[in-house]
Amino acid sequence: MKNCEQGAPAAPSIPALPETGFVRLPQIIGDKRQPGVFPISKTTWWQGIKDGIYPQPVKLSARCTAWRAEDIRTLIERTGRDSNA
Repeated sequence: MKNCEQGAPAAPSIPALPETGFVRLPQIIGDKRQPGVFPISKTTWWQGIKDGIYPQPVKLSARCTAWRAEDIRTLIERTGRDSNA
């Protein structure tokens, strides 16, 4: 009898945020190819910005919007603290 040891498929790795600089929306919420560090829908993300829950974006050019990596790290830490309370 052949022993087939097939483990569970490897989970996709979550991209690390840079210490400083800017990150684009797919790096934050993910897309079809890569999970994000804060996996919510695009609509929820933009509504959260409007409601003051998520950090404001920075316009790098007319068609390029990004967020400060430090702001996203703070959001993740704050969310982690709130869920542990």
